[in-house]
Amino acid sequence: MARFRSMLAAACLAVGTVSVTACSTLPNEVNRNKIDTDSREALATLYAQNDAAKAIGSKARAVLIFPSMVKAGLGIGGAYGEGEMRHGNAVSGYYSSFTGSWGLQAGAQSYGYAVFLMNDDAVKYVEESEGWEIGVGPTVVLVNAGVAQNLSTTSLQDDAYAFIFDQKGLMAGISIEGTKINKLD
Repeated sequence: MARFRSMLAAACLAVGTVSVTACSTLPNEVNRNKIDTDSREALATLYAQNDAAKAIGSKARAVLIFPSMVKAGLGIGGAYGEGEMRHGNAVSGYYSSFTGSWGLQAGAQSYGYAVFLMNDDAVKYVEESEGWEIGVGPTVVLVNAGVAQNLSTTSLQDDAYAFIFDQKGLMAGISIEGTKINKLD
């Protein structure tokens, strides 16, 4: 029990640090090589494990990939990670993703997510906005197992489709609603 409390205290400290950092200033210098490597590997794994993601990826204009988000909370929580936008095999920019939350929550976990941008307007919005809050701007559909079964590449009508993958840890539920995505220098 003492070990669990120590882990929870560390998670809360991490959330506080991430929250202050993400809300005040973003890093001036990101490790682009690590983000590139992790993003390519995460996207390849997602495609290998999820046929719907692979099919949507083949039709997408661009994909925002966040290979490693860290989420922690005790009453107040947050998640933070860095990723990139890819147009095919080319990287067009580096981004951070931050989500704040409050309510009945305790624990920590990691996960990744990818947002497939399906049209030029959605890509332009992300590239030119002063930060994209998911739920405002382009319409995003969170694809879970049930949604994936009913998707076909001919029925794709929304601006963006999001997939959450590689969840690990002790915290229930993940949502990307309210997530803020900012372009990094």
